[in-house]
Amino acid sequence: MIKLIAFDMDGVIFKHNNFWLELHKKLGTYEQGKKLTEKYLYDDYRQLVSEVVEKLWKGMDAAPFYELISEMQFTAGAKECFADLKEKGIKTAIISSGEKHLALFAQKELGIDYVFSNELMIKKNKITGDFLWPIGADNKDVFLKRLCEDLKIPIEETCVVGHDQADIKMARAAGWSIGFMPDDKFRKVCDETIDKEDLWLVVKIIEEMKNNSNRL
Repeated sequence: MIKLIAFDMDGVIFKHNNFWLELHKKLGTYEQGKKLTEKYLYDDYRQLVSEVVEKLWKGMDAAPFYELISEMQFTAGAKECFADLKEKGIKTAIISSGEKHLALFAQKELGIDYVFSNELMIKKNKITGDFLWPIGADNKDVFLKRLCEDLKIPIEETCVVGHDQADIKMARAAGWSIGFMPDDKFRKVCDETIDKEDLWLVVKIIEEMKNNSNRL
């Protein structure tokens, strides 16, 4: 039985695949940001933070950041998905290297139980150059394990809904994994795949798992 489901955020709960690249577009740094992301995202996240937040964005007006937050759209079926999971008594979490303000917005609107994410620091409406980033591209599994320990839920009774390469370690740690519109690398490791933009299909898969378990 699944008692906890951990969701990636970008490309799963929200339609966009990468909030930070969308912010690059807003701030006029997209070409530089794209190159830096491709170079450092999976190999040296610390360097990516240094090059982008501490150098490229430091001192910029934060208005485009807040504007982008207000424009973000939930994936189809997101509200129905989380409402049904809550009704079934299944705990939910966001574990994402995405932005904290966006994750908290999703938590409030969708009733998500737990949020783990990163935070771009802003002071006096300026990007300060500081970035609180407990979550990189390769340590999401650590947060899933800690949450399971805190909730006293066996990790075998968890499910991960992921999207890309950064979710692989977390998916392998969980008892079950679902790829939501996954990239090629994540598709190879997930137990189930959803190739239609409808997050409610997560609920359908969980129900099928329960029914199959009852028949055993």
